Amino acid sequence: MCLAVPMEVVEIEQQNATCCVDGVTRNVSLMMLDDVVVGDYVLTHAGFAIEKLDPHEAQETITLLRQLLAATGDDS
Repeated sequence: MCLAVPMEVVEIEQQNATCCVDGVTRNVSLMMLDDVVVGDYVLTHAGFAIEKLDPHEAQETITLLRQLLAATGDDS
């Protein structure tokens, strides 16, 4: 099963972005998207930003993922 995760763009250098969620930072490619700026939320999968998200939608999804993680008892 694959999972795409919403992350906030905190830095952009050419076609690459540094994205962060819950203290986890990842470098992702922006080659599939246009007009991404620092502060945007993007859906990330396999090292790529695949969709730009509405900030409210991104936060709702992050909250649901946190709840799911808490329900499984996995604290990693």
